[in-house]
Amino acid sequence: MLITGWLGIAVGAGVFALTWVILEILTPNIAGFTFEPFEGFFDKILPIYLDIAKFIIGLGGGGIVLIIGSSALGSSKRLPQGYASPLFLLAISVLFGIVFMPLLVLNYEAFKHQTSTYNRWRYIRNRALGFSSLACFCIGYGWLIWAATRA
Repeated sequence: MLITGWLGIAVGAGVFALTWVILEILTPNIAGFTFEPFEGFFDKILPIYLDIAKFIIGLGGGGIVLIIGSSALGSSKRLPQGYASPLFLLAISVLFGIVFMPLLVLNYEAFKHQTSTYNRWRYIRNRALGFSSLACFCIGYGWLIWAATRA
């Protein structure tokens, strides 16, 4: 038996896989690929990446709480079943953002302190998590609007 909202989970996994494939194709596959930012350059833009991720996490989490909380005020005290998939997709967006932030900082710190390289695989993984978080957020809210107007 499938859980209600399984389609949202499948879409989230599909968005991540598609994003990874696109980045795999677009990122040069040079032998010994390592990310070499200019001295101090990434220090300036890292907080911007983290702020964008926090913004998406905040809006996604807030949307989930608002929609579920508003069901308590309705006459049936339940959300329509059509809301489950987009809510799962918003939750996956939040999950991708939460995983993206510490991995980005961890990989950058390891690179900066020369304990490991920021290789192609880590670069693609971090970008895939960040872009997937944004894509799932946008798709989830669009889907939620569509579901709400049909209910």
